[in-house]
Amino acid sequence: MSHESSPSPQTSLPKDRELVLKVIPMPADVNANGDIFGGWVMAQVDLAGAVLPARYVRGRMATVAVNQFIFKQPVKVGDILSFFAHISRVGNTSITVQVEVYAERFSAQGQYVKVTEASLTYVAIDAQGKPRPIPREGLSLPGTGS
Repeated sequence: MSHESSPSPQTSLPKDRELVLKVIPMPADVNANGDIFGGWVMAQVDLAGAVLPARYVRGRMATVAVNQFIFKQPVKVGDILSFFAHISRVGNTSITVQVEVYAERFSAQGQYVKVTEASLTYVAIDAQGKPRPIPREGLSLPGTGS
């Protein structure tokens, strides 16, 4: 986890991304250093990242790749975490999503700092767990690709 020397809180949240999840980490989620365990944050990002693809996949899907995951600042107990997402690529069977996580510190309400950013890919799957095409009819799909 990188620690910027003097992080300046961001005063506004992204307007070009969709808020897909808000959560408050609790004491049971801390690591030995007293910060929120990175694996807990990763699990929340995976859940948040799946929200937008679910609209297009219309059925089962699975996380197939964590393309990038950057911890920018530690997360503390009591932070209000806001997860913002947008779809960056839609292929034949997969969708890639960018997720940004902002913390509103308990002691600094109304101020936000980006704590995590990630890129994840989800694949549409059939009943046997095999990749299947993403339905195209009646949908306006952002970011096209194969």
